[in-house]
Amino acid sequence: MARILLTGSTGYIGRRLIEPLLEEGHFLICPVRDKRRFDYEDFSDEQLERILVLEADFSEDGDFDQLPRDLDAAYYLIHSMSDKTEDFRKKESVTAENFSSYIGKSTARQVIYLSGIVNDDELSDHLASRYDVERILEKSQIPTTTLRAGIIIGSGSASFEIIRDLVEKLPVMIAPRWLSSRCQPISLGNVIQYLIGVLFKEECYQNSFDIAGPEILTYKGMLHGYAKVRNLRRSIIVVPVLTPHLSSLWMFFVTSTSYYLARHLVESMKNEVIARDNEIDQYVKVDNKYGYEEALERALMRVDSGGVTSSWKDSVETNFNKHFVGQKSTPKYGVFKDKKVVEINKDVASAMARIWQIGGENGWYYGNWLWGIRGLMDKVVGGVGLRRGRRSQSDLKMGDALDFWRVLYVNRDERKLLLFAEMKLPGDAWLEFHIRSESGKHLLYQTATFRPKGLWGRMYWWLVSPFHMFIFRGMASRIANGW
Repeated sequence: MARILLTGSTGYIGRRLIEPLLEEGHFLICPVRDKRRFDYEDFSDEQLERILVLEADFSEDGDFDQLPRDLDAAYYLIHSMSDKTEDFRKKESVTAENFSSYIGKSTARQVIYLSGIVNDDELSDHLASRYDVERILEKSQIPTTTLRAGIIIGSGSASFEIIRDLVEKLPVMIAPRWLSSRCQPISLGNVIQYLIGVLFKEECYQNSFDIAGPEILTYKGMLHGYAKVRNLRRSIIVVPVLTPHLSSLWMFFVTSTSYYLARHLVESMKNEVIARDNEIDQYVKVDNKYGYEEALERALMRVDSGGVTSSWKDSVETNFNKHFVGQKSTPKYGVFKDKKVVEINKDVASAMARIWQIGGENGWYYGNWLWGIRGLMDKVVGGVGLRRGRRSQSDLKMGDALDFWRVLYVNRDERKLLLFAEMKLPGDAWLEFHIRSESGKHLLYQTATFRPKGLWGRMYWWLVSPFHMFIFRGMASRIANGW
């Protein structure tokens, strides 16, 4: 049983690696910034015996004495592409330096890093930052294996979700010229196979490899490929006048991405991300390299089945305060509240299901067009809007993104869900659903809580109160007793 340090275990790729590594019989040490974000409930007691979760933040200087040094290998899967700080490249380097300093004092025999394909002479800041990290890790005392991937296609991946947003919502696209750039997409399943396959392969030590799928496509071709898989007819008109800034705004308003992530992606699309060779296949045998359309079909199957394990949306930085995660109750003082109590006359289980399936494709059960307008208003002022949707239409976890909310607390046994608003607001807002049994009756308590900041916060509450009056009443009624 090897002892493996897995950074990014609550992130998109890291979360997908946990079960394959456990199946290989390894013991995992998972350093996370907030232990409450780890998906403990997804693992059996037997699996949890081989998982150690510790709090550590490599973006902050420290000696990391709380982390063990007796390791066999480590995965470096920390990346802040969606970070809104202008100098994110420097932040990436500092984080890598801190990790390198720590891991160099350990007994690890190998570090495995997932990077991006960096074969152009002039790189975008996003790709250059990944190459910077690669060089920092290679200078550490531990042999490093770097896998360079291009566009990753899998349920919940940023690339897949952006493509899905564009094709599903726009019958006709006026698109920027970067759609003519070429790339070599790879299935998420194949990425996981390579990450597992290079572990303890001495031939891969202190070496880098490009990993990619079997097809070279333009971004326009990828959009048409998605339309083909979904049996949709789509027209794409490429115009040369859209600047990177306008292209970023276009992607921001049409898709679920944040503006900062859209900007990084647009800047990176000037680079062609095509693999140099297939040298990695000498050391790692991948039985089936999925083509682009097959990768899409596999991702769509996971989405349709509600089996999306992780999503890039859950790690995007917003105004969210991580200390709120796990919070079971809302503030009592200095707040405004809108409380609705509705008796459940029908099936309690059905009411519970409606609470757990709220948002995303199901909407908010009442006044969805008004919710849509509120989401658009939030986008206009730089917020996340409603297009983030949700990771799964039937499952919720603490820390999940849910439209422009974040799941703070969710417990089926307590029949309680608490959300925190990530929209742009002059204050903090919570929305709570709680089914209680009182005097032989089942009651739905739906409470909106708002803690204003300054005079404008109070004015905002009084301005929106008339809308709350009928929107929240209608929503509570339909959650409790259906349509």
